[in-house]
Amino acid sequence: MEIHVLETPGHTDDHLAYALFDTAYPDKAVGVFTGDALFVGDVGRTDFYPERRREVAGLLYDSLQDILALGDQAIIYPAHGAGSVCGSGMAEREFSTVGHERMNNPRLQITDREAFIDFKTSENHYQPPYFRLMERLNMEGGEAPPVVMRPRNLSLKQLHDCDADHLIDIREPMAYVSGHLPGSMSLPVNMLPAFAGWFIEEGQSLALIASDEEQLAIAMEHLVRIAFDNIIGGYVGVVPAAAKGEQMQQTPMIDTTEVESRLNNAQNWTLLDVRDIDERNTNAIEGSQHIYVGRLNKRWHELDQSRHYTLMCASGARATIAAGWLASRGFENIDIYLGSMGAWQATHE
Repeated sequence: MEIHVLETPGHTDDHLAYALFDTAYPDKAVGVFTGDALFVGDVGRTDFYPERRREVAGLLYDSLQDILALGDQAIIYPAHGAGSVCGSGMAEREFSTVGHERMNNPRLQITDREAFIDFKTSENHYQPPYFRLMERLNMEGGEAPPVVMRPRNLSLKQLHDCDADHLIDIREPMAYVSGHLPGSMSLPVNMLPAFAGWFIEEGQSLALIASDEEQLAIAMEHLVRIAFDNIIGGYVGVVPAAAKGEQMQQTPMIDTTEVESRLNNAQNWTLLDVRDIDERNTNAIEGSQHIYVGRLNKRWHELDQSRHYTLMCASGARATIAAGWLASRGFENIDIYLGSMGAWQATHE
């Protein structure tokens, strides 16, 4: 086999793709490792050079034409999948083909270069703080990952005594709201890649709270990949602890009827929408306030702890992350809109 290096700037100036050829059939590529240029269902973001927005968007357009020229038979292997902050519309598949993407990828349906540039420059993306850490480690090099990719087990006493900077509950959102240890925040294991980098800082220590051992192993893998490997250990056993009388906190959830009532009558109350700005611009509930969930890492200081906040997103998952973060910062008057915008639209169509 042979690997051909393709210069594919746009996402970054030095971005490369790697086309794979079988030397017995040299005319057509077998596959291509597309990095952050082409994803399954999306293309790379181009917002890292704000002063050159149109230029780099045009470079990405040209780079995509070079990848498409490899032929419809080529299998594409992108660097990221669904849930990554490097795109917004990625499908939950690990590979595709150039032909499938040519036919079905919404971004590749924009065949006019200027129209593509217009679309890319109108996008809104967020850059988690850990991007700066990632850039530095990519330049300087980082330490090898731990030999054992599994956190050590903590007893409940060890969890209480570990003095971690963050207690992170990685269980499902509904499990967290039903009962969680005081001071813990919610970062469901499948949402760690997208949101851990907003709330954890370099060097901070972590203790994980999970439903089972498998969750702990998956969480550690996600966290180590973004250089958050200062993991003191993991605890499994929230339900047995509750059965033994351990103090638990719950996060109340309210429905559409209650939200409507509060919008009309409530005092000292705010409906806080934590979706991204594109979602907000598409559809918003009149009277709600907007802070993107990731930006609550700093902007929680702007909120009044004596005020009552109801958190909402598209379904309730990101709202649970936001509520858990605020609870870990000392907010007591919080609840979650169950179903969030999905529930609102279902009853207001």
